[in-house]
Amino acid sequence: MFIHCLEIHLSLPSHSLKEKRGIVKSILGRARNRFNVTCAEVDRQDNSGVAVLGFVTVSPDKNISRRTLEKVEEWIYEGWPDVEIIGADISEI
Repeated sequence: MFIHCLEIHLSLPSHSLKEKRGIVKSILGRARNRFNVTCAEVDRQDNSGVAVLGFVTVSPDKNISRRTLEKVEEWIYEGWPDVEIIGADISEI
């Protein structure tokens, strides 16, 4: 069993926490449905301009779990052009 985690730092085009919540909830909900990953906002909740999201997947194949998280990162990049990816890190747990 292989567990991989993606931590992604985003710069958001939001000026209030309400706007931020809308963007973050949209990304997290769609990622859960599309990729079957577990995800949450894991840091910087009080800052309306940035978000840190965590995504986790479990698989019997090391390559499948890592590739799934790579696809999540690509999907965010392509699906939200106004959201800038500041940093991303995939690690095996």
